[in-house]
Amino acid sequence: MDALVIGGTGPTGHYMVNGLRRRGFRVAILHTGRHELDEIPDDVEHIHTDPYSPTELAAALGDRTFDVCIATYGRLRRTAEILAGRVGKFVSVGGVPAYRGYMHPSIDVPAGLPVPTREDAPVVDSPVEDEKGYRIARTEEALFATQPEAAHFRYPYVYGPYQLVPREWCIVRRVRDGRDVIILPDDGLTLQSFGYAENLAHAVLLAVDHPERSAGQIYNCCDEETLTLRQVVELVLLELDHPMRIVSMPHALAISARPLLMQPLPTHRVLDLAKLRTELGYRDVVPARQAIRRTARWLFEHPPPPGGLEETVLQDPFDYAAEDRLVDAWDTALRSLPDVPFRESPGYGLAYSGPGGRSPSKDFDG
Repeated sequence: MDALVIGGTGPTGHYMVNGLRRRGFRVAILHTGRHELDEIPDDVEHIHTDPYSPTELAAALGDRTFDVCIATYGRLRRTAEILAGRVGKFVSVGGVPAYRGYMHPSIDVPAGLPVPTREDAPVVDSPVEDEKGYRIARTEEALFATQPEAAHFRYPYVYGPYQLVPREWCIVRRVRDGRDVIILPDDGLTLQSFGYAENLAHAVLLAVDHPERSAGQIYNCCDEETLTLRQVVELVLLELDHPMRIVSMPHALAISARPLLMQPLPTHRVLDLAKLRTELGYRDVVPARQAIRRTARWLFEHPPPPGGLEETVLQDPFDYAAEDRLVDAWDTALRSLPDVPFRESPGYGLAYSGPGGRSPSKDFDG
């Protein structure tokens, strides 16, 4: 059996390649050749061309056919057209910005995506709302027009080794630089679905395992547990054994946390995984809490260069002097707040019996 992976050298690629090999496929990867990974075995064929050029892609593939193609890179709609009728199972990867409101959360009132967001949620239907999301949604339509039996996966942000947008580096570099404080918006309570590279690759490979069940379907894929931003920070600090004060500020003031939040509002972006779990049997290969710690350790040991591509894309200036001034101003403002007495101390409601709540009834005998 022959399999083609278009891409293959990104964060999820080597997991897919080796997963296909374990399933008995002869694997070829088609990529530019600019990046090679030690994790790709020598028995894997390399087809070097420009996946973004339909002419070069068609020439590189010739009249070859494949039992499976996993398309993770390049111009998806053109790839689907070129391989129409020449592949047994076409599996593709797109992005969650197809959802209306993902990149433009204030487009609805109140602002924010539905939580959780299911595959049948509205997609962007106008370039005025979000041009990138509109292109992604139209590409999905074009994909199924030429590959009606395809399985398509909507990726969230990917994390793990080799990621070019390593959100966790915003924390890890501060640890490496000896910082003892980090600012988070609204106590870091924003929930956002991310996907560890190994978990996402596992999800995609499930479509190879279940070609008929996944035919013509779109799936969300991400980690099963959605961590808050604060939990991500705390897990990184635990893994690197580095104490750091977490300063919570209102979102409008927490300017330095924008690269960590990765969106203009602290609204939630939570994907519904019910379809992937029930139809394809998905479960995380690596639990999210463990995956965050693995990623933190890898970034600590393989730091991207200061001012390099990763930091340029993240847009984190690591301006510690400005952060310190902001924290000092916030601390001063908190100290200046007057003590406001209440006639009766507000409670959490009589139904709440946790720490700080109503004491259990003495008459309750268990």
